Amino acid sequence: MRIEADLKLGFKDVLIRPKRSTLKSRAQVSLERTFTFKHTGKSWTGVPIIAANMDTVGTFPMASALAGQGLLTAIHKHYSIA
Repeated sequence: MRIEADLKLGFKDVLIRPKRSTLKSRAQVSLERTFTFKHTGKSWTGVPIIAANMDTVGTFPMASALAGQGLLTAIHKHYSIA
């Protein structure tokens, strides 16, 4: 892989340049990563995106929906378990 270090500006000062790929379709792309935790040795595999802990976003129904896609949800601190 070659990293281009020269300055590029675009939308919000970030430019993502397309390049050739061996994938036949975008459906073949996997965003899953495996993280191993230093002190426990346990690992987690999923997409490293976390839904915010806002009162309308960090809910149990949202956590259930996103967990099916391998995403995480930060539950709102005042959310009732009942």
